[in-house]
Amino acid sequence: MTISTISRTLALTSLCFTFSAHAAPNQHASSDILNDFWSPGQLGPFECRFGLLNSTPFGLPRCMQASSVQYHLDRLYGIAQANDGNRAAGLAGYDASVDYLKTTLESVGYEVSIQPFPFNAYYPQGEGILEALAPVPQSYVWDQDFTYLSQTEPGDVSGLAVGVDVQLGLGNTSTSGCEAADFAGFPAGAVAVVQRGACTFGQKASNAANAGAAAVVIFNQGDTEDRKGLLNATLGDDYAGGIPAVFASYDTGAAWVEAGDVEVRVVTDVVREQTETFNLITETSRGNPDNVVMTGAHLDSVYEGAGINDNGSGSAALLELALQMKRAFPNNQVRFAWWGAEEAGLVGSTYYVNNLPQAEKDRIKVYLNYDMIGSPNFGNFIYDGDGSDFGLQGPPGSAATEALFERYFDLRGIAFEGTEISFRSDYAQFFEDGIAFGGLFTGAEVLKTEEQAAKFGGEAGVAFDPCYHAGCDDLTNIDELALELNGDAAAFVTSWLSLSTELIDDEIDAAGEAAPAVGVLRSAQQRTATHWGDKWIR
Repeated sequence: MTISTISRTLALTSLCFTFSAHAAPNQHASSDILNDFWSPGQLGPFECRFGLLNSTPFGLPRCMQASSVQYHLDRLYGIAQANDGNRAAGLAGYDASVDYLKTTLESVGYEVSIQPFPFNAYYPQGEGILEALAPVPQSYVWDQDFTYLSQTEPGDVSGLAVGVDVQLGLGNTSTSGCEAADFAGFPAGAVAVVQRGACTFGQKASNAANAGAAAVVIFNQGDTEDRKGLLNATLGDDYAGGIPAVFASYDTGAAWVEAGDVEVRVVTDVVREQTETFNLITETSRGNPDNVVMTGAHLDSVYEGAGINDNGSGSAALLELALQMKRAFPNNQVRFAWWGAEEAGLVGSTYYVNNLPQAEKDRIKVYLNYDMIGSPNFGNFIYDGDGSDFGLQGPPGSAATEALFERYFDLRGIAFEGTEISFRSDYAQFFEDGIAFGGLFTGAEVLKTEEQAAKFGGEAGVAFDPCYHAGCDDLTNIDELALELNGDAAAFVTSWLSLSTELIDDEIDAAGEAAPAVGVLRSAQQRTATHWGDKWIR
Protein backbone atom coordinates (compact mmCIF):
# COMPACT_ATOMS: atom_id res chain seq x y z
CA MET A 1 0.00 0.00 0.00
CA THR A 2 1.46 3.42 -1.00
CA ILE A 3 1.75 6.44 1.26
CA SER A 4 -0.84 8.15 -0.95
CA THR A 5 -3.33 5.33 -0.39
CA ILE A 6 -2.67 5.26 3.36
CA SER A 7 -3.09 9.04 3.52
CA ARG A 8 -6.43 8.99 1.75
CA THR A 9 -7.64 6.13 3.96
CA LEU A 10 -6.68 8.10 7.05
CA ALA A 11 -8.35 11.16 5.57
CA LEU A 12 -11.66 9.34 5.17
CA THR A 13 -11.34 8.05 8.72
CA SER A 14 -10.67 11.62 9.86
CA LEU A 15 -13.84 12.89 8.19
CA CYS A 16 -15.84 10.17 9.90
CA PHE A 17 -14.21 11.02 13.23
CA THR A 18 -15.00 14.69 13.00
CA PHE A 19 -18.66 13.98 12.24
CA SER A 20 -18.95 11.51 15.13
CA ALA A 21 -17.03 13.77 17.53
CA HIS A 22 -19.39 16.62 16.65
CA ALA A 23 -22.33 14.45 17.70
CA ALA A 24 -20.68 12.80 20.70
CA PRO A 25 -22.73 12.94 23.95
CA ASN A 26 -19.69 13.89 26.03
CA GLN A 27 -18.70 16.90 23.95
CA HIS A 28 -16.56 18.42 26.72
CA ALA A 29 -14.34 15.35 26.96
CA SER A 30 -13.98 15.21 23.16
CA SER A 31 -13.01 18.88 23.08
CA ASP A 32 -10.33 18.36 25.71
CA ILE A 33 -8.85 15.49 23.70
CA LEU A 34 -8.82 17.55 20.49
CA ASN A 35 -7.37 20.62 22.20
CA ASP A 36 -4.52 18.55 23.60
CA PHE A 37 -3.93 16.84 20.27
CA TRP A 38 -4.14 19.94 18.06
CA SER A 39 -2.11 22.18 20.37
CA PRO A 40 0.64 19.98 21.77
CA GLY A 41 3.51 21.35 23.79
CA GLN A 42 5.92 19.91 21.24
CA LEU A 43 5.66 17.82 18.07
CA GLY A 44 7.62 14.62 17.61
CA PRO A 45 10.43 15.02 15.07
CA PHE A 46 8.82 12.80 12.40
CA GLU A 47 5.09 13.33 12.99
CA CYS A 48 4.47 15.64 10.04
CA ARG A 49 7.31 14.56 7.75
CA PHE A 50 5.63 11.94 5.56
CA GLY A 51 2.22 13.35 4.63
CA LEU A 52 0.04 11.12 6.84
CA LEU A 53 -1.12 13.67 9.40
CA ASN A 54 -0.75 16.46 6.83
CA SER A 55 -3.42 14.88 4.63
CA THR A 56 -6.33 14.92 7.08
CA PRO A 57 -8.46 17.59 8.75
CA PHE A 58 -7.82 15.73 12.01
CA GLY A 59 -4.03 15.67 11.59
CA LEU A 60 -3.14 18.87 9.74
CA PRO A 61 -4.03 21.22 12.63
CA ARG A 62 -1.54 19.31 14.79
CA CYS A 63 1.16 20.00 12.20
CA MET A 64 0.12 23.67 12.03
CA GLN A 65 1.93 25.05 15.08
CA ALA A 66 1.88 28.69 16.18
CA SER A 67 5.62 28.56 16.86
CA SER A 68 6.25 27.84 13.17
CA VAL A 69 3.94 30.68 12.14
CA GLN A 70 5.75 32.93 14.60
CA TYR A 71 9.06 32.10 12.90
CA HIS A 72 7.73 33.54 9.64
CA LEU A 73 6.44 36.60 11.50
CA ASP A 74 9.92 37.14 12.92
CA ARG A 75 11.31 37.10 9.40
CA LEU A 76 8.68 39.54 8.12
CA TYR A 77 9.39 41.90 11.02
CA GLY A 78 13.10 41.76 10.27
CA ILE A 79 12.35 42.65 6.67
CA ALA A 80 10.31 45.67 7.76
CA GLN A 81 13.04 46.81 10.14
CA ALA A 82 15.58 46.70 7.32
CA ASN A 83 13.30 48.71 5.01
CA ASP A 84 12.18 51.91 6.74
CA GLY A 85 9.91 50.07 9.17
CA ASN A 86 7.22 48.90 6.76
CA ARG A 87 6.26 46.37 4.09
CA ALA A 88 3.93 48.62 2.09
CA ALA A 89 3.16 47.67 -1.49
CA GLY A 90 5.38 49.36 -4.02
CA LEU A 91 8.24 49.77 -1.54
CA ALA A 92 11.35 47.74 -0.80
CA GLY A 93 9.94 46.04 2.30
CA TYR A 94 7.10 44.52 0.32
CA ASP A 95 9.39 43.32 -2.45
CA ALA A 96 11.64 41.69 0.16
CA SER A 97 8.58 40.00 1.70
CA VAL A 98 7.68 38.57 -1.70
CA ASP A 99 11.25 37.32 -2.12
CA TYR A 100 11.15 35.61 1.29
CA LEU A 101 7.93 33.77 0.51
CA LYS A 102 9.07 32.82 -2.97
CA THR A 103 12.40 31.45 -1.75
CA THR A 104 10.75 29.54 1.10
CA LEU A 105 8.10 27.96 -1.12
CA GLU A 106 10.56 27.04 -3.86
CA SER A 107 12.85 25.43 -1.29
CA VAL A 108 10.24 22.70 -0.71
CA GLY A 109 9.41 22.24 -4.38
CA TYR A 110 6.57 24.62 -5.15
CA GLU A 111 6.43 26.37 -8.52
CA VAL A 112 5.73 30.01 -7.72
CA SER A 113 4.07 32.53 -10.03
CA ILE A 114 4.64 36.26 -9.58
CA GLN A 115 1.80 38.34 -11.03
CA PRO A 116 2.66 42.02 -11.60
CA PHE A 117 -0.09 44.62 -11.69
CA PRO A 118 -0.28 48.43 -11.75
CA PHE A 119 -1.57 50.46 -8.84
CA ASN A 120 -1.45 53.97 -7.44
CA ALA A 121 0.91 54.03 -4.47
CA TYR A 122 -0.38 56.50 -1.90
CA TYR A 123 1.63 57.68 1.11
CA PRO A 124 0.62 60.64 3.31
CA GLN A 125 3.71 62.66 4.21
CA GLY A 126 2.23 65.00 6.78
CA GLU A 127 -0.94 66.60 8.07
CA GLY A 128 -3.08 68.52 5.64
CA ILE A 129 -4.19 72.13 5.92
CA LEU A 130 -7.74 73.41 5.63
CA GLU A 131 -8.45 77.05 6.35
CA ALA A 132 -10.88 79.82 5.56
CA LEU A 133 -9.03 82.86 4.19
CA ALA A 134 -11.92 85.34 3.91
CA PRO A 135 -14.13 86.96 4.97
CA VAL A 136 -13.27 85.57 8.45
CA PRO A 137 -9.92 83.72 8.69
CA GLN A 138 -10.16 80.34 10.42
CA SER A 139 -7.92 77.29 10.64
CA TYR A 140 -9.54 73.86 10.89
CA VAL A 141 -8.22 71.03 13.06
CA TRP A 142 -6.62 68.00 11.39
CA ASP A 143 -8.37 64.72 12.22
CA GLN A 144 -11.16 66.62 13.96
CA ASP A 145 -12.62 68.93 11.33
CA PHE A 146 -11.09 67.28 8.25
CA THR A 147 -8.81 64.53 6.98
CA TYR A 148 -7.52 63.21 3.68
CA LEU A 149 -9.58 61.21 1.27
CA SER A 150 -7.24 58.32 0.48
CA GLN A 151 -5.83 58.49 -3.07
CA THR A 152 -6.11 62.27 -3.15
CA GLU A 153 -3.65 64.06 -5.36
CA PRO A 154 -1.10 66.36 -3.65
CA GLY A 155 -1.64 70.08 -3.92
CA ASP A 156 -1.92 73.54 -2.38
CA VAL A 157 -5.05 75.25 -3.69
CA SER A 158 -6.95 78.41 -2.76
CA GLY A 159 -10.31 79.47 -4.16
CA LEU A 160 -13.93 80.32 -3.56
CA ALA A 161 -15.85 77.50 -1.79
CA VAL A 162 -18.88 76.69 -3.95
CA GLY A 163 -21.59 74.35 -2.69
CA VAL A 164 -22.86 71.75 -5.17
CA ASP A 165 -26.53 70.70 -4.98
CA VAL A 166 -26.40 70.59 -1.17
CA GLN A 167 -29.29 69.56 1.12
CA LEU A 168 -28.78 70.45 4.77
CA GLY A 169 -30.56 69.18 7.87
CA LEU A 170 -31.56 65.89 9.43
CA GLY A 171 -33.35 63.49 7.12
CA ASN A 172 -31.84 64.96 3.93
CA THR A 173 -31.51 62.73 0.87
CA SER A 174 -28.48 64.37 -0.68
CA THR A 175 -27.20 63.26 -4.08
CA SER A 176 -24.74 66.15 -4.20
CA GLY A 177 -22.13 65.82 -6.96
CA CYS A 178 -23.39 62.50 -8.30
CA GLU A 179 -24.38 63.90 -11.70
CA ALA A 180 -22.50 66.19 -14.06
CA ALA A 181 -25.63 68.35 -14.13
CA ASP A 182 -25.12 69.16 -10.45
CA PHE A 183 -22.16 71.32 -11.52
CA ALA A 184 -24.04 73.45 -14.04
CA GLY A 185 -22.62 77.00 -13.87
CA PHE A 186 -19.78 75.96 -11.58
CA PRO A 187 -16.99 78.58 -11.75
CA ALA A 188 -13.70 77.10 -12.97
CA GLY A 189 -10.92 77.27 -10.40
CA ALA A 190 -13.26 77.25 -7.40
CA VAL A 191 -13.17 74.67 -4.60
CA ALA A 192 -16.16 72.34 -4.89
CA VAL A 193 -17.99 71.73 -1.59
CA VAL A 194 -19.82 68.47 -2.07
CA GLN A 195 -22.00 66.56 0.38
CA ARG A 196 -21.79 62.82 1.09
CA GLY A 197 -24.72 60.75 -0.14
CA ALA A 198 -25.95 58.30 -2.81
CA CYS A 199 -22.81 57.69 -4.92
CA THR A 200 -19.13 57.05 -4.31
CA PHE A 201 -16.64 59.67 -3.20
CA GLY A 202 -14.58 58.93 -6.30
CA GLN A 203 -17.53 59.72 -8.55
CA LYS A 204 -18.19 63.01 -6.77
CA ALA A 205 -14.53 64.09 -6.95
CA SER A 206 -14.23 63.12 -10.61
CA ASN A 207 -17.34 65.09 -11.51
CA ALA A 208 -15.94 68.09 -9.64
CA ALA A 209 -12.65 67.83 -11.54
CA ASN A 210 -14.48 67.57 -14.86
CA ALA A 211 -16.39 70.72 -13.99
CA GLY A 212 -13.15 72.67 -13.52
CA ALA A 213 -12.80 72.55 -9.74
CA ALA A 214 -9.30 73.18 -8.39
CA ALA A 215 -9.98 71.01 -5.33
CA VAL A 216 -12.92 69.27 -3.69
CA VAL A 217 -14.04 69.13 -0.08
CA ILE A 218 -16.56 66.35 0.57
CA PHE A 219 -18.37 66.81 3.88
CA ASN A 220 -20.42 64.25 5.77
CA GLN A 221 -24.10 64.03 4.94
CA GLY A 222 -25.64 65.01 8.27
CA ASP A 223 -28.89 63.18 7.54
CA THR A 224 -28.55 61.46 10.92
CA GLU A 225 -26.58 62.35 14.04
CA ASP A 226 -24.11 59.51 13.41
CA ARG A 227 -23.25 60.81 9.92
CA LYS A 228 -21.64 64.08 10.92
CA GLY A 229 -18.06 63.21 11.89
CA LEU A 230 -15.00 62.09 9.94
CA LEU A 231 -14.50 58.84 8.03
CA ASN A 232 -11.60 56.69 6.89
CA ALA A 233 -12.65 57.06 3.27
CA THR A 234 -11.16 56.62 -0.19
CA LEU A 235 -11.58 57.91 -3.72
CA GLY A 236 -10.45 54.49 -4.99
CA ASP A 237 -7.28 53.32 -6.68
CA ASP A 238 -8.77 54.25 -10.07
CA TYR A 239 -9.39 57.90 -9.16
CA ALA A 240 -8.24 60.01 -12.11
CA GLY A 241 -9.61 63.44 -11.25
CA GLY A 242 -6.19 64.96 -10.74
CA ILE A 243 -7.21 67.40 -7.99
CA PRO A 244 -6.75 67.42 -4.19
CA ALA A 245 -9.64 66.05 -2.14
CA VAL A 246 -10.31 66.09 1.60
CA PHE A 247 -13.17 64.87 3.77
CA ALA A 248 -14.69 67.29 6.29
CA SER A 249 -17.21 67.08 9.10
CA TYR A 250 -20.81 68.01 8.41
CA ASP A 251 -20.57 71.11 10.58
CA THR A 252 -17.55 72.38 8.61
CA GLY A 253 -19.15 71.99 5.20
CA ALA A 254 -22.60 73.17 6.27
CA ALA A 255 -21.13 76.36 7.78
CA TRP A 256 -19.47 77.26 4.48
CA VAL A 257 -22.63 76.59 2.48
CA GLU A 258 -24.77 78.69 4.81
CA ALA A 259 -22.26 81.56 4.93
CA GLY A 260 -21.59 81.76 1.18
CA ASP A 261 -18.68 83.65 -0.41
CA VAL A 262 -16.04 81.90 1.72
CA GLU A 263 -12.55 81.70 0.28
CA VAL A 264 -10.68 78.59 1.42
CA ARG A 265 -7.28 76.94 1.17
CA VAL A 266 -6.73 73.18 0.84
CA VAL A 267 -3.28 71.57 1.24
CA THR A 268 -2.70 67.84 0.80
CA ASP A 269 0.81 66.70 1.70
CA VAL A 270 0.86 63.25 0.09
CA VAL A 271 2.71 61.19 -2.48
CA ARG A 272 0.60 59.48 -5.13
CA GLU A 273 2.29 57.78 -8.04
CA GLN A 274 1.52 55.09 -10.56
CA THR A 275 3.75 52.10 -9.93
CA GLU A 276 3.76 48.31 -10.02
CA THR A 277 3.61 45.62 -7.39
CA PHE A 278 2.92 41.89 -7.26
CA ASN A 279 0.71 39.00 -6.22
CA LEU A 280 2.41 35.70 -5.39
CA ILE A 281 0.58 32.48 -6.28
CA THR A 282 1.34 28.80 -6.00
CA GLU A 283 -0.65 25.57 -5.83
CA THR A 284 -0.34 21.93 -4.91
CA SER A 285 0.91 19.61 -7.65
CA ARG A 286 -1.63 17.02 -6.52
CA GLY A 287 -5.41 17.22 -6.65
CA ASN A 288 -8.11 17.88 -9.24
CA PRO A 289 -7.25 21.12 -11.08
CA ASP A 290 -10.89 21.51 -12.11
CA ASN A 291 -12.07 21.72 -8.49
CA VAL A 292 -9.74 24.23 -6.82
CA VAL A 293 -9.82 25.24 -3.17
CA MET A 294 -8.23 28.68 -3.12
CA THR A 295 -6.81 30.37 -0.03
CA GLY A 296 -5.43 33.87 0.30
CA ALA A 297 -4.04 36.57 2.57
CA HIS A 298 -2.72 40.04 1.83
CA LEU A 299 1.02 40.40 2.27
CA ASP A 300 1.37 44.20 2.34
CA SER A 301 1.39 46.42 5.41
CA VAL A 302 0.35 50.02 5.72
CA TYR A 303 3.00 52.70 5.29
CA GLU A 304 2.94 53.46 9.02
CA GLY A 305 4.37 50.17 10.29
CA ALA A 306 5.51 46.56 9.88
CA GLY A 307 2.00 45.11 9.73
CA ILE A 308 2.70 42.04 11.87
CA ASN A 309 -0.92 41.35 12.77
CA ASP A 310 -2.28 43.15 9.70
CA ASN A 311 -1.58 41.06 7.85
CA GLY A 312 1.65 39.29 8.67
CA SER A 313 -0.47 36.93 10.77
CA GLY A 314 -2.62 35.75 7.87
CA SER A 315 0.32 35.66 5.45
CA ALA A 316 2.60 33.73 7.80
CA ALA A 317 -0.14 31.22 8.67
CA LEU A 318 -0.87 30.69 4.98
CA LEU A 319 2.83 30.16 4.28
CA GLU A 320 3.09 27.53 7.01
CA LEU A 321 -0.11 25.89 5.73
CA ALA A 322 1.37 25.67 2.24
CA LEU A 323 4.59 24.15 3.61
CA GLN A 324 2.65 21.53 5.55
CA MET A 325 0.36 20.72 2.62
CA LYS A 326 3.31 20.15 0.31
CA ARG A 327 3.45 16.69 1.89
CA ALA A 328 -0.33 16.11 1.67
CA PHE A 329 -2.32 14.06 -0.82
CA PRO A 330 -5.40 16.18 -1.62
CA ASN A 331 -8.19 15.07 -3.91
CA ASN A 332 -8.75 18.71 -4.95
CA GLN A 333 -5.99 21.09 -5.91
CA VAL A 334 -5.25 23.77 -3.30
CA ARG A 335 -4.11 27.19 -4.51
CA PHE A 336 -2.36 29.70 -2.24
CA ALA A 337 -2.27 33.45 -2.96
CA TRP A 338 -0.56 36.35 -1.22
CA TRP A 339 -2.10 39.60 -2.40
CA GLY A 340 -0.39 42.92 -2.95
CA ALA A 341 -1.83 46.42 -2.41
CA GLU A 342 -4.76 45.31 -0.26
CA GLU A 343 -4.19 48.41 1.84
CA ALA A 344 -4.58 50.53 -1.29
CA GLY A 345 -8.07 49.14 -1.80
CA LEU A 346 -7.95 45.37 -2.51
CA VAL A 347 -6.07 46.12 -5.71
CA GLY A 348 -4.14 42.85 -6.12
CA SER A 349 -6.98 40.43 -5.45
CA THR A 350 -9.38 42.48 -7.57
CA TYR A 351 -6.87 42.48 -10.42
CA TYR A 352 -6.40 38.72 -10.13
CA VAL A 353 -10.10 37.89 -10.27
CA ASN A 354 -10.93 40.42 -12.98
CA ASN A 355 -8.17 39.05 -15.21
CA LEU A 356 -9.12 35.38 -14.85
CA PRO A 357 -10.94 33.91 -17.85
CA GLN A 358 -14.41 32.69 -16.94
CA ALA A 359 -13.33 29.09 -17.44
CA GLU A 360 -10.65 29.57 -14.78
CA LYS A 361 -13.09 31.23 -12.38
CA ASP A 362 -15.42 28.27 -12.83
CA ARG A 363 -12.65 25.95 -11.59
CA ILE A 364 -12.45 27.75 -8.23
CA LYS A 365 -14.96 26.05 -5.94
CA VAL A 366 -14.31 28.26 -2.92
CA TYR A 367 -12.04 31.07 -1.73
CA LEU A 368 -10.83 31.15 1.90
CA ASN A 369 -9.53 34.47 3.26
CA TYR A 370 -7.30 35.06 6.29
CA ASP A 371 -6.85 38.68 7.35
CA MET A 372 -5.65 39.55 10.89
CA ILE A 373 -5.80 36.25 12.79
CA GLY A 374 -3.57 37.14 15.76
CA SER A 375 -5.17 40.25 17.29
CA PRO A 376 -3.90 40.90 20.84
CA ASN A 377 -7.40 41.41 22.32
CA PHE A 378 -8.89 38.86 19.96
CA GLY A 379 -12.27 37.41 19.18
CA ASN A 380 -12.85 34.42 16.91
CA PHE A 381 -14.84 35.72 13.95
CA ILE A 382 -16.10 33.74 10.94
CA TYR A 383 -17.41 35.49 7.82
CA ASP A 384 -21.22 35.38 7.88
CA GLY A 385 -21.65 33.27 4.75
CA ASP A 386 -25.26 32.31 5.43
CA GLY A 387 -26.34 35.86 6.25
CA SER A 388 -27.89 34.79 9.54
CA ASP A 389 -26.10 37.46 11.59
CA PHE A 390 -25.97 40.49 9.30
CA GLY A 391 -28.45 39.80 6.49
CA LEU A 392 -26.12 39.69 3.49
CA GLN A 393 -25.60 36.12 2.28
CA GLY A 394 -22.53 35.05 0.35
CA PRO A 395 -22.66 33.27 -3.02
CA PRO A 396 -23.95 29.67 -2.91
CA GLY A 397 -21.50 27.49 -1.00
CA SER A 398 -20.59 30.26 1.46
CA ALA A 399 -23.02 29.03 4.12
CA ALA A 400 -21.52 25.54 3.95
CA THR A 401 -18.04 27.04 4.26
CA GLU A 402 -19.06 29.03 7.32
CA ALA A 403 -20.55 25.88 8.82
CA LEU A 404 -17.21 24.05 8.43
CA PHE A 405 -15.39 26.75 10.37
CA GLU A 406 -18.14 26.63 13.00
CA ARG A 407 -17.71 22.86 13.22
CA TYR A 408 -14.01 23.31 13.99
CA PHE A 409 -14.66 25.70 16.86
CA ASP A 410 -17.49 23.52 18.15
CA LEU A 411 -15.20 20.50 18.16
CA ARG A 412 -12.73 22.42 20.32
CA GLY A 413 -15.49 23.85 22.52
CA ILE A 414 -14.32 27.37 21.73
CA ALA A 415 -16.57 30.41 21.27
CA PHE A 416 -16.97 32.21 17.94
CA GLU A 417 -19.16 34.83 16.26
CA GLY A 418 -20.12 35.77 12.75
CA THR A 419 -18.51 38.83 11.18
CA GLU A 420 -20.16 41.03 8.59
CA ILE A 421 -19.55 40.73 4.85
CA SER A 422 -18.37 44.33 4.58
CA PHE A 423 -16.02 44.08 1.56
CA ARG A 424 -13.11 45.11 3.81
CA SER A 425 -10.81 42.31 2.68
CA ASP A 426 -9.72 40.33 -0.35
CA TYR A 427 -12.78 38.11 -0.62
CA ALA A 428 -14.68 41.07 -2.09
CA GLN A 429 -14.12 40.47 -5.82
CA PHE A 430 -14.63 36.72 -5.39
CA PHE A 431 -18.01 37.56 -3.84
CA GLU A 432 -18.85 39.91 -6.70
CA ASP A 433 -18.08 37.15 -9.20
CA GLY A 434 -20.29 34.63 -7.45
CA ILE A 435 -17.52 32.42 -6.02
CA ALA A 436 -18.25 30.83 -2.63
CA PHE A 437 -16.05 32.20 0.13
CA GLY A 438 -15.30 32.02 3.82
CA GLY A 439 -12.57 32.92 6.24
CA LEU A 440 -11.41 34.16 9.59
CA PHE A 441 -10.75 37.46 11.35
CA THR A 442 -9.86 38.26 14.97
CA GLY A 443 -10.78 41.95 15.09
CA ALA A 444 -9.36 45.36 14.26
CA GLU A 445 -10.23 48.86 15.49
CA VAL A 446 -13.70 48.09 16.92
CA LEU A 447 -13.96 47.98 20.72
CA LYS A 448 -14.64 44.65 22.42
CA THR A 449 -17.97 44.61 24.23
CA GLU A 450 -18.60 43.30 27.74
CA GLU A 451 -20.40 40.32 26.22
CA GLN A 452 -17.48 39.56 23.94
CA ALA A 453 -14.99 39.83 26.80
CA ALA A 454 -17.06 37.30 28.74
CA LYS A 455 -17.10 35.02 25.70
CA PHE A 456 -13.50 35.34 24.43
CA GLY A 457 -11.61 36.77 27.37
CA GLY A 458 -9.58 39.93 27.03
CA GLU A 459 -10.53 43.48 27.95
CA ALA A 460 -13.89 45.13 27.26
CA GLY A 461 -13.86 48.69 25.97
CA VAL A 462 -10.49 48.17 24.24
CA ALA A 463 -10.00 47.60 20.51
CA PHE A 464 -9.45 44.04 19.36
CA ASP A 465 -6.22 45.40 17.87
CA PRO A 466 -5.19 48.69 19.51
CA CYS A 467 -2.28 48.95 17.06
CA TYR A 468 -4.40 48.60 13.93
CA HIS A 469 -2.71 50.51 11.09
CA ALA A 470 -0.16 51.97 13.49
CA GLY A 471 3.57 51.79 14.02
CA CYS A 472 3.12 49.57 17.08
CA ASP A 473 1.81 46.66 14.95
CA ASP A 474 5.02 44.77 15.64
CA LEU A 475 5.98 41.42 17.17
CA THR A 476 4.46 42.42 20.51
CA ASN A 477 1.08 42.89 18.81
CA ILE A 478 0.28 39.17 18.40
CA ASP A 479 -1.66 36.85 20.68
CA GLU A 480 -0.15 33.38 20.31
CA LEU A 481 -3.37 31.61 21.33
CA ALA A 482 -5.31 33.46 18.63
CA LEU A 483 -2.62 32.52 16.12
CA GLU A 484 -2.79 28.86 17.19
CA LEU A 485 -6.59 28.57 17.18
CA ASN A 486 -7.13 30.34 13.90
CA GLY A 487 -4.15 28.76 12.16
CA ASP A 488 -5.55 25.36 13.14
CA ALA A 489 -8.99 26.40 11.88
CA ALA A 490 -7.49 27.30 8.50
CA ALA A 491 -5.76 23.92 8.41
CA PHE A 492 -8.93 22.01 9.36
CA VAL A 493 -11.19 23.64 6.76
CA THR A 494 -8.61 23.70 3.96
CA SER A 495 -7.77 20.04 4.52
CA TRP A 496 -11.43 19.06 4.64
CA LEU A 497 -12.22 20.82 1.37
CA SER A 498 -9.07 19.48 -0.25
CA LEU A 499 -10.57 16.02 0.27
CA SER A 500 -14.21 16.78 -0.52
CA THR A 501 -16.25 19.82 -1.51
CA GLU A 502 -19.51 17.86 -1.35
CA LEU A 503 -21.03 20.19 1.24
CA ILE A 504 -20.41 23.19 -1.02
CA ASP A 505 -21.50 21.29 -4.14
CA ASP A 506 -24.83 20.39 -2.52
CA GLU A 507 -25.51 24.01 -1.60
CA ILE A 508 -24.62 25.25 -5.07
CA ASP A 509 -26.87 22.62 -6.66
CA ALA A 510 -29.77 23.55 -4.39
CA ALA A 511 -29.32 27.25 -5.14
CA GLY A 512 -29.32 26.53 -8.87
CA GLU A 513 -33.01 25.67 -8.74
CA ALA A 514 -33.80 29.18 -7.51
CA ALA A 515 -31.04 30.96 -9.42
CA PRO A 516 -33.10 33.85 -10.92
CA ALA A 517 -34.51 34.97 -7.56
CA VAL A 518 -31.17 34.61 -5.77
CA GLY A 519 -29.35 36.47 -8.53
CA VAL A 520 -31.71 39.43 -8.42
CA LEU A 521 -31.38 39.67 -4.64
CA ARG A 522 -27.60 39.42 -4.67
CA SER A 523 -27.27 42.01 -7.44
CA ALA A 524 -29.32 44.48 -5.41
CA GLN A 525 -27.21 43.82 -2.31
CA GLN A 526 -23.91 44.30 -4.12
CA ARG A 527 -24.85 47.78 -5.26
CA THR A 528 -25.16 48.95 -1.65
CA ALA A 529 -21.59 48.05 -0.63
CA THR A 530 -20.21 50.84 1.53
CA HIS A 531 -16.58 49.67 1.78
CA TRP A 532 -13.88 48.43 -0.54
CA GLY A 533 -11.08 47.33 1.68
CA ASP A 534 -10.99 48.99 5.11
CA LYS A 535 -12.17 52.36 3.80
CA TRP A 536 -15.59 53.84 3.11
CA ILE A 537 -16.28 54.39 -0.58
CA ARG A 538 -19.60 56.24 -0.28
